[in-house]
Amino acid sequence: MTGPLLAARPDQDLNSGAVLPELRKPPITKLQLVKYAGASGDYNLIHTDDETARAVGLEGVIAHGMLSMAFLGEYLCWLAGPESVRRLSVRFVEMVRPGDTLTCRARVKERTTNDAGRRLHLEVWAENQRAERVTVGEAEVAIT
Repeated sequence: MTGPLLAARPDQDLNSGAVLPELRKPPITKLQLVKYAGASGDYNLIHTDDETARAVGLEGVIAHGMLSMAFLGEYLCWLAGPESVRRLSVRFVEMVRPGDTLTCRARVKERTTNDAGRRLHLEVWAENQRAERVTVGEAEVAIT
């Protein structure tokens, strides 16, 4: 089953090069980082304690890289539905800090049809409010 956003788009809007709708997340908060540390089990203090972050040469706490990857996973579920996500791989290219507002974006790289059904191969990324890509990657979603 395709998510409501992709299901509502005509096939020609899903051709190679097509830009998909964006998902803007609220600004990152320190409370969110503490909650994510608990949920993920990543208690490295550079994510929750400014003093520790400064002691290792950072300006202050930074968000977990996996948080921006989780946002991209949420984005794919929003676009295609959770049962349609087949693959997501990313690289973390810039640090994310409290106050940053991330926007998740995607572009269709290729649309394929084979025995497994119809698939979209996507370029995905999360960018901050300065339009700097902070997390980049590729994904594959099934479409009906």
